[in-house]
Amino acid sequence: MIHKEDIDKIFETARVEDVVADYVSLKKRGANLIGCCPFHNEKTPSFYVSPAKGIYKCFGCGKGGHAINFIMEHDRLTYPEALRYLAKKYHIEITEEEQTAEQVQFQNDRESLLVVSSFAQKHFSENLYNTDEGKSIGLGYFRERGLREDIIEKFHLGYSLNQRNAFTDIALATGYKMEYLVKSGLTIEYKNESERDIDDVDEEKKTSQLKHVDRFFGRVMFPIQNQSGRVIAFGGRTLRTDKKTSKYVNSPETEIYHKSDVLYGLYHSKVAIQKEKFCFLVEGYMDVIAMHQAGVENVVASSGTALTAGQIKLVQRFTNDIIISYDGDQAGINAALKGIDLLLEEGMNVKVLLFPDGEDPDSYSKKVGTQELKDFIVNNAQNFIDYQAHILTKGTKNDPLKKAEAIKKIVSSIALIPDAIYRSVYVKECSRIMEVEEAILLSELNKIRSKNFNEKGTKNIAQSFSPDNLNINEELIQDEKKASIESTEHQERDIIRLLMNYGNKKVAIGGEDIDAEGNSILVHTLAEVVIHELQNDNITFDNKIYALIFNEFVVKIEADTIPEFNYFLNHENLDICSLTVDLISSPYLLSNWEKQGIYPTMEETILKKSLYNAVYALKSRKLEIMIYDIQRQLKENPPEEKMILLMQTQHQLLEAKKTFNSLLGRIVVK
Repeated sequence: MIHKEDIDKIFETARVEDVVADYVSLKKRGANLIGCCPFHNEKTPSFYVSPAKGIYKCFGCGKGGHAINFIMEHDRLTYPEALRYLAKKYHIEITEEEQTAEQVQFQNDRESLLVVSSFAQKHFSENLYNTDEGKSIGLGYFRERGLREDIIEKFHLGYSLNQRNAFTDIALATGYKMEYLVKSGLTIEYKNESERDIDDVDEEKKTSQLKHVDRFFGRVMFPIQNQSGRVIAFGGRTLRTDKKTSKYVNSPETEIYHKSDVLYGLYHSKVAIQKEKFCFLVEGYMDVIAMHQAGVENVVASSGTALTAGQIKLVQRFTNDIIISYDGDQAGINAALKGIDLLLEEGMNVKVLLFPDGEDPDSYSKKVGTQELKDFIVNNAQNFIDYQAHILTKGTKNDPLKKAEAIKKIVSSIALIPDAIYRSVYVKECSRIMEVEEAILLSELNKIRSKNFNEKGTKNIAQSFSPDNLNINEELIQDEKKASIESTEHQERDIIRLLMNYGNKKVAIGGEDIDAEGNSILVHTLAEVVIHELQNDNITFDNKIYALIFNEFVVKIEADTIPEFNYFLNHENLDICSLTVDLISSPYLLSNWEKQGIYPTMEETILKKSLYNAVYALKSRKLEIMIYDIQRQLKENPPEEKMILLMQTQHQLLEAKKTFNSLLGRIVVK
């Protein structure tokens, strides 16, 4: 356990805007910062960060919290893990109560996988420098590729010994469990060939029949890191020339590694991507590493997997502009064409870079200086239409049919672009390059978009009219209607919102003191007035979270203190933390109307009116629920004496409700 003093120091030091900026490109908007949400796919920013309040909030998906919550949510870390991460980021030394090695290593499955992966990375790196085989083969390979020592260290490159169980044996001897070695993908588990079909044996014998082998033996190693820098997987390259041996082997999908949501090098590149305002996308590990060594750091790789929407989402957090540079072979061309369509559909601005014949990012970066390389990238990157026209018409020898097919393919790509203005611009560009009338292209474009729209619509309609959705339960509708009538959710929420935001603000009400004009006043805090008003009429909260917060206000006031929103923002109850973010956040920022001589009314200036409106609204709602209950009982035709009593009570409640409606300025139409 981390000591309370250290936790407090982490909370005080961590700046939510600094933490979020490591993952999201933020722009200033008034007192807040705004960017695209990292928790859901969006093209219009709805993710706000408030440095003043120390919170983030997405008004699209609803996620919100403080710096620690963000790290927990984004990197899927536990609370202690998030605290350790921020302590490391801000160079805060933390003291933890002594735990056994077993507790530290295996506090949960996910942490165990991360621990095993970290151990493996250090082991492979040590092999590179501290073993004869590692130095002669692994280090020799990297030096032959021209890598400097600082780059090898930066990317934690390593070597796995050419022995089938070298890593597994040392990991077990160090104390790591076979369960996590297998789950992490570092060790492969299989049955002995002769015993493969023997299943009717007890567990102990079955376990003894299992065999284990290192996944990566005899390969140079490329650790794959998540956005916070923790190792989550590996890529291993063989140095053999045996055609039967796969050139690259990658970690399988695990609890901590989902390859469709990972870009190699993003941890090292995200700051440069924000600075340069575009991302350079390449194919392999060595392309990324070589570009970094050459001074171009805004580069990532899809690492042997086809580009995915999840990977594009990662890039969009930092920039909307991307330059693709894949190999010039047929596989690379196919991957580029497919990637272009996916990027366009996600609203990205796409360019493609072709290196000189026989060159790739790795080889070309070794031949030129840093500035020359940067200039080459910027000056030679072509829009996707030029690239598609070049690739699709290559070798057609002016064949009109093949040219027509190429034009249709380009137009189908343009049709994926969500922005109408961008589509229009690219249609003009396609008309110029392919020498086809713009009107004809627009006609084809509209056909394609109409077809795409109809296909999506048909799919949605089919889902809407599925048997599950057509099974309408009339009783459920009635239950929902009743729940709506009997709910005080909105009224309770408004009161808690006022307590959170203005609980310690002073409010003048009638009383003993006299103001300058001779009026009798008494000054109390808003929280004191609200609590008095509700407790005086025995009003309670139906929502459990609201009730917990209200009760904490009561307890704190009895102790002569009034909690501010920070108290609830850092609350041990995560539901209260989340609700606090919702209640103190707003996506709107009032313009400076004073310049125009317009002075809008701010809630802070009319707190007395706001608090009484909220209290009266809750009391009125409670009366409505009581009246509804009486009406329900009357419909059941009770005995005459009970009916008379119910009707008298209903009359009194209606009169009370009329009073509150009058105080609230509501007009009831009969």
